[in-house]
Amino acid sequence: MVPRLLDSVERRPSGDAVIDALGRGVRALPLRGVRDLLHGSWLGHPVHPLLVQVPVGSWLSAAVLDLRPGRAREAGSLIAVGLAAAAPAALAGAVDWAELHRRQQRVGLVHALANTAAVGLYAASLACRVKGRTKAGRGLGFLGLTAVATGGLLGGHLAYRQAAGANHAEEVPQVVSAGWHRIGSVTEFPAGRPARRAVDDVPVLVVREADGTFHALAERCSHLAGPLSEGTLDGGCVRCPWHGSVFRLSDGWNVHGPATSPQPVFDTRVVDGHLEVRLRDPDHAEPDRDPGPAQDDTAR
Repeated sequence: MVPRLLDSVERRPSGDAVIDALGRGVRALPLRGVRDLLHGSWLGHPVHPLLVQVPVGSWLSAAVLDLRPGRAREAGSLIAVGLAAAAPAALAGAVDWAELHRRQQRVGLVHALANTAAVGLYAASLACRVKGRTKAGRGLGFLGLTAVATGGLLGGHLAYRQAAGANHAEEVPQVVSAGWHRIGSVTEFPAGRPARRAVDDVPVLVVREADGTFHALAERCSHLAGPLSEGTLDGGCVRCPWHGSVFRLSDGWNVHGPATSPQPVFDTRVVDGHLEVRLRDPDHAEPDRDPGPAQDDTAR
């Protein structure tokens, strides 16, 4: 019953106009470098789930204290802490939400509405407590906790059913077999133009520089599996055409979000006029190179 209800939220287009307007507004915020901080690029995964622990934990603890006589003051303090912590958590969530697919955004919008209702109920609860209306404050607090639980249910669906915030390139090291794989003749790769090939059914982005150096990354963006081979190249990086994540070609590092995970990177070499790639061992920063001028192979 619950999965069907949540699936219906994904399919309902009635709020798409609101989503478009809110998405434009969030993307237009003058956050600059703070945007990557809010995405969680520095952490390696979205920071929003970490930030929400403070308001949720504070409000749940307040509910426990409200069940005990004589602890209304402590419960009110916890509610205030939760309200203060809700703002940065909401901002981080909004920045992530603006860069999701439409079905994810639909669920995310209802998730945000539930949490907004929770904030309003807890603000009213705190106001009642300040005025000495403890019983009303408790009632509003329990209603707020119900709204938080609803928001958490939607957030769980967003994260685990819809894989928002997950690393969409995580499977690559588990799927690609060890060793070198020949993926085409050198002449098939014009300099400065991204190309798409496949290794063990895994799409691979190949970029040839003007000096003949080759770079190869997993082609599906770690953010939401966007096609990097359709992206733009600039300054030794590739920009995803879907949500603008930027990855360094030399090592796959996520230079800018919303991606919080780097791209799996492949070592490259040319053998008998053909390009071969090998998934790079993360424990080795540099690929193996074949020594000696007499070798026909060159690793890059």
